[in-house]
Amino acid sequence: MYHTHVFHRLASAMLVTLAVCSAHAADWTQFRGPGGLGITTETSLPVEWSSKKNIVWRTKLPGPGTSSPVTAGKRVFVTCYTGYALDAGKPGNMDDLKRHLVCVERASGKILWTKQFDPVLPEHKYTGEGTYHGYASSTPVIDGDRLYVFFGKSGVYCFDLDGTEIWHTSVGKGINGWGSGTSPVLYKDKLIINASVESDNMIALDKTTGKELWKTPGISSAWNTPVLVTVPAGEPELVVSIYNRVLGLSPETGKELWRAPGVERYVCPSVIANDGIVYAIGGGHTSLAVKAGGRGDVAKTHSLWMKKKGSNVSSPVYHEGHIYWASDSGGVVTCQKADTGDIVYQKRLDPPSGLIYSSPLLANGKLYYVSQKNGTYVVAASPEYKLLARNVFADDDSRTNASLAASDGQLLLRSDRYLYCIGKQ
Repeated sequence: MYHTHVFHRLASAMLVTLAVCSAHAADWTQFRGPGGLGITTETSLPVEWSSKKNIVWRTKLPGPGTSSPVTAGKRVFVTCYTGYALDAGKPGNMDDLKRHLVCVERASGKILWTKQFDPVLPEHKYTGEGTYHGYASSTPVIDGDRLYVFFGKSGVYCFDLDGTEIWHTSVGKGINGWGSGTSPVLYKDKLIINASVESDNMIALDKTTGKELWKTPGISSAWNTPVLVTVPAGEPELVVSIYNRVLGLSPETGKELWRAPGVERYVCPSVIANDGIVYAIGGGHTSLAVKAGGRGDVAKTHSLWMKKKGSNVSSPVYHEGHIYWASDSGGVVTCQKADTGDIVYQKRLDPPSGLIYSSPLLANGKLYYVSQKNGTYVVAASPEYKLLARNVFADDDSRTNASLAASDGQLLLRSDRYLYCIGKQ
């Protein structure tokens, strides 16, 4: 009996360990998920939903935001803002602006705790183009038992998962009429911030203390989150798309390794990569491919192609030799050959989607495109265009700019009003 009891205890411990590891592996811990590529290995995500169909829970948020939710085990985290800029026609008094970090119970949608932040003012005014995103656009990143949040000129925060602040530091005081929206990236002991708006720098902080480890200047007009690119037979490279260039930096030191011709204007979409090839789009009129791993000016040696087609806001996704993306206006989705840049198809979504600012999610051969006002379109990830579903919340007409998160067979979607957990019922 003693040996049987020990066996059962060991078996139970192994099952618990496996369950914890499985839950951890299923977490969505950063902007666009693993590697920032907008791809999930989940195979049982719902394709269809509505206000009443396949909704596990819906939670009213304190206020709007365009950041994506992230998950850690039994918790979901998302940011939002209140007090100012809730109505473009009557934005109110900027002095009333507050930011919030919200922790939600994964299983039920219950809000477990909320942290409130007083911003460093003045921020950009909520008027004209300043209304595009608001004041909570950066997606947090999770590393084990720590959560990192970037609030532009108000700085970078590190918390434990119970909301206790560990450190807070500034990465610059600059603002822009379009606001700030890049998301933090983790590399070994470093938290990397694209502070293009705040100080024209890429900055690496010690993730334990918040101390600056390196700073790279000249990061101009870049509203996109950098991506760590695996280079065959080489060290990882930190790649970012900036005005007129694509840059490869050393994530260890911040040193510029290579530069290639890029988008000839400000850049919002993040790059993606596959097998050491970097793909970038931007400006509504540019898409390109460049091979990582070069040194210096690689325009003649590593630039593979550049085409006069692109998207101004939404980032692309790679799948089986093709690049897919959505234009920010007009609701046109595009499939492009990854090896040549040739356009396979450009199709206008029907019914019309209107604006699309979020980036697509690839899951189990399907592409999920989230529009601002007209629901989520599910399209086959295939060179042959096929619309599989359009999913609309009839009782939520608020804006949706955030990209989807995928975790444990469910989708997490935030609008300006609610956080949704979408799963098969």
